[in-house]
Amino acid sequence: MRSFTFFERVSRAFRDHGSQLKLVLLCTTVSGGGLLAYGEAVAASEAAVTEKKKVVVLGTGWAGTTFLRNLNNPRYEVHVVSPRNYFAFTPLLPSVTCGTVEARSVVEPVRNIFRKKKVDVQFSEAECVKIDAANRKVYCRSNISNNSNEKEEFIVDYDYLIIGVGANVNTFNTPGVLENCHFLKEVEDAQKIRRTVIDCFERASLPSVSEEEKKRILHFAIVGGGPTGVEFAAALHDFVTEDLVKLYPGIKDLVKITLLEAGDHILSMFDKRITAFAEDKFGRDGINVKTGSMVVKVSEKEISTKEMKNGGEITTIPYGMAVWSTGIGTRPFIKDFMTQIGQTNRRAVATDEWLRVEGTNNVYALGDCATINQRKVMEDIAAIFKKADADNSGTLTVKEFQEVLHDICERYPQVELYLKSKQMDDIADLLKESKGDVKRESIELNIEELKTALSKVDSQMKFLPATAQVASQQGTYLAKCFNRMEECEKNPEGPLRFRGEGRHRFKPFRYKHLGQFAPLGGEQTAAQLPGDWVSIGHSTQWLWYSIYASKQVSWRTRALVVSDWTRRFIFGRDSSQI
Repeated sequence: MRSFTFFERVSRAFRDHGSQLKLVLLCTTVSGGGLLAYGEAVAASEAAVTEKKKVVVLGTGWAGTTFLRNLNNPRYEVHVVSPRNYFAFTPLLPSVTCGTVEARSVVEPVRNIFRKKKVDVQFSEAECVKIDAANRKVYCRSNISNNSNEKEEFIVDYDYLIIGVGANVNTFNTPGVLENCHFLKEVEDAQKIRRTVIDCFERASLPSVSEEEKKRILHFAIVGGGPTGVEFAAALHDFVTEDLVKLYPGIKDLVKITLLEAGDHILSMFDKRITAFAEDKFGRDGINVKTGSMVVKVSEKEISTKEMKNGGEITTIPYGMAVWSTGIGTRPFIKDFMTQIGQTNRRAVATDEWLRVEGTNNVYALGDCATINQRKVMEDIAAIFKKADADNSGTLTVKEFQEVLHDICERYPQVELYLKSKQMDDIADLLKESKGDVKRESIELNIEELKTALSKVDSQMKFLPATAQVASQQGTYLAKCFNRMEECEKNPEGPLRFRGEGRHRFKPFRYKHLGQFAPLGGEQTAAQLPGDWVSIGHSTQWLWYSIYASKQVSWRTRALVVSDWTRRFIFGRDSSQI
């Protein structure tokens, strides 16, 4: 029994401190004093890290979790505050609603994520209620009630604040939405939808329910024709046709799925080929797609819509379950924070190209709660001209402009996008266009001619979509900046400061679009990938499987998700109300 306890302790020590124990064993094998030398080295390295900067991270979503995973500078003391103690792989939430994937398969405890990191990380399960930017304090309320059934409140000081709290659902002040609709933002939302779907089938199976009432109960309405709404509609259709019709044969013909979209088409952010295929496939599958239908009211049993194609006629649709998946809104404490820093009447917190909140020096915001306020070229045209005019002649030559072109394209990415859209090789072609038929070498522009040449460049500015892909890339970028903060203070690596002297510390954030998927049910998925490549069909579904499995944050969740997919192929989806 004693030997078993000894081996158990050794095994647990290797799991918790594997890399350190391996190094200790290696040192003791090489020399008798190796262990002492290792201990002294660790003590010396810990003593070297003094006066740690306090970094407070709000949220454990894509932005916050990716930041924590990539932060490896021991000079920071990190305090994470979030109302949930796990990270959720939100792109798989539509699969959770129908039992294709279990809820616990798409979540990873955040303590597992930073447990083995060299950075000092503390976690508090609480929600932020107020940010005091002037005094660098965050006011929090615990999610857990004490013995008096009260939630404790506490204050956290910070040197740097990272806001990654995501966004609320935007109901557009539509009456009845909050009271009667389901949402699909959190794991709890997906679980609630799953239980409600089964409840609808069980209620419709009762012998006392009339035929008309059964039709209403089994009418599932989805508001919003974006990726989430479309994927949920497809997943629900597969759940009904592949699994539930076998269990409820008497009411299978009464089921109806309606997708309501205020615009002219669903998946409007995708390529037109994908939009057309999705609408055609949903039509074949029996999913009723109603475009041009704006929801104006939701009651307990009916949805009222304004039919834009029929002159604004108001129609009512009876329903059994409604899912609202359109728009994102601002959290109350974020609105209060925006008022403090002079950012009123905005949908999200405005940041600069380095993700720093405008109006602050030490607060950063990323993910759905923030938007990058890209600076316009025309706002800085005079400063750009002055910086490029090396000989102070009052005119710019092609050579002078090309010497600062790299910095301009890095600081103002819309310049590069504009050149690509016009199929121009370099800036000389743009300058030549404004000067007419003049030889490249002899082109000279004054400031007014430069304004004319660059007048349409800012038309290429685009807002980033509120997606997990954007939030993840922002978290990675910001972590790299924090890892190299001291180094870049001494040796800045960013573009020229056109309105000041020297260079920016870091290169600005640049989003790289890696493509997007739209699962359409029936083991078919549409994908729009970089380079205007569109792929639709069964092979794309397998690409979706492989990418989503690889993007899991741990091998544990990766194994669970793949096993759930395998179980579904063999046994079907689970229809129990758990």
